[in-house]
Amino acid sequence: MKATCFVLRFLVSLCFAQGAFSLEDAAELRERVLALGELRQAPATMPAEGFETSEGISPIFIDTLDYEGKPSKVFAWLGIPQGRSGKVPGIVLVHGGGGTAFREWVKKWNDHGFAAVAFAHEGQVERRDENRKWEKHAWAGPWRRGHYKDVDKPLQDQWMYHAVADTVLANSLLRSLPEVDADRIGVMGVSWGGVITSTVMGIDDRFAFAIPTYGCGMMADVDNHWGQALGDNEFYREVWDPLHYLPRAKMPTLWFSWPNDKHFPLDSQAASYQAMAGPYMVSLLPGMKHSTSASYNPPDSYAFAKSVVSSGKPWCMQVGEQVEGQDWEVVFDSSKALDRAVLIWTKDRGYPGDRHWEESAAELQRRDGKWVVSARVPKGATGCFVNLNSGELTASSNFRNLEN
Repeated sequence: MKATCFVLRFLVSLCFAQGAFSLEDAAELRERVLALGELRQAPATMPAEGFETSEGISPIFIDTLDYEGKPSKVFAWLGIPQGRSGKVPGIVLVHGGGGTAFREWVKKWNDHGFAAVAFAHEGQVERRDENRKWEKHAWAGPWRRGHYKDVDKPLQDQWMYHAVADTVLANSLLRSLPEVDADRIGVMGVSWGGVITSTVMGIDDRFAFAIPTYGCGMMADVDNHWGQALGDNEFYREVWDPLHYLPRAKMPTLWFSWPNDKHFPLDSQAASYQAMAGPYMVSLLPGMKHSTSASYNPPDSYAFAKSVVSSGKPWCMQVGEQVEGQDWEVVFDSSKALDRAVLIWTKDRGYPGDRHWEESAAELQRRDGKWVVSARVPKGATGCFVNLNSGELTASSNFRNLEN
């Protein structure tokens, strides 16, 4: 239903795509964005002075695209697991709004056996200035101007263009390292980093897996600050909405969030994972909160990544469902034993992140090699999903929007 709604909204937006650029212009601009996936040569790097190298984690500057005709770089932390044996998998880490390249995030992934590079995509380093803001460096490229407010600039000078390019180049850098297995590198982004990840997934097909956290596509009509900022932004609708690129995304993906997120609603996230071409897993953690640490402290992202680099697929996925009136049966394929299942639902309306979500019992059975969850959805429910647990890990069903 949501994918159909997007197509209808997309066609309507085409009818109004006048003034700033034509339909032909939009198609050409999207091709230029897709061409960023060809940035496959490893970029030059240099040490970042004034930052400590320890535990196999080094501060560096990475050469990126020119900005307004001048060379630019991004600050990054690059970490290789210590005590490794043979080549290790890797991951590119993309921070959210108000963040930077976090050394601790790299260390977390190193401790799980992954090489990691975290870069700062707004010209900053991981050091505060006298005003407690992230300090800018001398080779800064563009910074983020609100919600795609720089679309008045040439495409090559827009922040998202550079953020996508930086992510592709970080992948190219990791792939060039002799310690890293180039075929087992993923990408994880949080909040705005999740938006970047949702975009780059359909641009750089070398990624072995992706973990867009909170951030997603289809945000122009959301009833919060995103919709207020993007409702009239046809450039976002026609060029930058990740749903233009997600149909090209074939890598296994974990869509990681929580039901009460104030920024990215469950229905937009659902439209995003239903648009992609590859296999995906959903994990919605009640009470998760919205922050970088809230995403890297739970075990879920690491378990997902490990399952993909070892088996080529997520450890748990929804593979079927059946609806008969209020009765809902959801079928999962899981490589791990499952302990518990619950139905999570709401009768509230309005923005999903503002609703009160309740839990009801659900029956979990092993049947024909699959895991089957059976639940009765309360009358009047406006949205629901199923959560399953394997120890500390959480897998979720697709979100069902029942308002229509």
